Amino acid sequence: MSASVLYDAPGPKAVVRNRLYAVVGSLAIAALIAISIMRLADKGHLAPEMWDIFNYTGIRQNIADALLATLKAFGLAAIGSLVLGVLLVVGRLSDHKPIRWAATTFIELFRSLPLLITIYAIWVGFLTDYSMWALAAGLSVYNGCVQAEVLRAGINSVPKGQSEAAYALGMSKTQVMVSVLMPQAVRSMLPTIIGQLVVTLKDTSLGFIILYPELLQTARLIASNTQVNGQYPYVSTIVVIGTLYIAMCLLLSALATWIEKRGRRAKTGIKVAPGAPTGGIPTVEAVPGPDAGGAGGAGPTAGGAGGTGVTKG
Repeated sequence: MSASVLYDAPGPKAVVRNRLYAVVGSLAIAALIAISIMRLADKGHLAPEMWDIFNYTGIRQNIADALLATLKAFGLAAIGSLVLGVLLVVGRLSDHKPIRWAATTFIELFRSLPLLITIYAIWVGFLTDYSMWALAAGLSVYNGCVQAEVLRAGINSVPKGQSEAAYALGMSKTQVMVSVLMPQAVRSMLPTIIGQLVVTLKDTSLGFIILYPELLQTARLIASNTQVNGQYPYVSTIVVIGTLYIAMCLLLSALATWIEKRGRRAKTGIKVAPGAPTGGIPTVEAVPGPDAGGAGGAGPTAGGAGGTGVTKG
C-alpha cells in the first residue's frame, strides 16, 4: 500500500470505516431529500398546475426579459470590475506613496463593506433613476477590488528575475508591467478570475433590493402575483429560476475551462530565425578527415605539403 506525500495511506479498517461513513451520509441526505419532496407534494406545491404557468406567453416573456436584464448588468459589471481591478493593482504596486496609499485604502474599504450596502448607497446617492447602472457600478466596485488582489497575487508570483532582466534590457516600468508581468499574472490566475466572474453573475440577484427587473426580482413578482389552487407557486418558480442561474454559471465555467486549455496549447516563445546562406563556407562533411592529404594533413599522405607521413624516395 503506497503512502501519500500529504498523509499516511489508510489501513484496511480505516477504508471500511470511511466507506461506511460515506454510505450512511449518502442515505441520510437521500432521506432528507425524500422527506422534503413528500412534504411539498402533500401541500400541493408539486402539482402539475404549478408548472403549467410557465406555458403562458406572458410569463415566458417576463423571464426572457429578466434574463436579458441580468446579462446586461453582468456584462457591464464584468468589464467594469476587470478594468478597475487592473487600475487598482497598478496603483497599489506604484512607487509613488500617495497613489499606493489611495489604491490600498480604496481596496480595503470597499472589500470590507457588504456588497448590498454598496449597491444601495450608489443607487440612493447617485443613480436613483438608473437601477441597472447602480447595480453594475456596485458590482464593479466590489469585484474590482477582489480582482485587484487576485492580479496582485499573480504578479507577485512571477519570478523577480524576469522583471530584473527586462529592466536590464532598458524597458521602463510600464513596459515591464504590460509586457512581462501582467500577461503571466493573468494566465496563472485565470481560473480565479473566471471564478470571481461567476460570483459576479450570481450577485446580480442583489438587484432586487433596488427594484431592478433581473431574474430574482421577476421570480418574486411571478410567484407573488400568480395564484394556482389557492397557493402561490414559489417552489416551481424557484426551481425554474435556479436552473437558469445554474446553467449560466456552468456555461461561464465551461468558457473558462476552454480558454485555459487553449492558452496551454498556444505555441509561445521565440522562434529560431532561418539561417543565412552559407555561401562558400564548407560544411562538416566537406572538411577533410585525418586520412586525407592536404596542407597540414596529419595522415600518412603521399604528397601533402604539410603532411607528416614518410614517403619513399
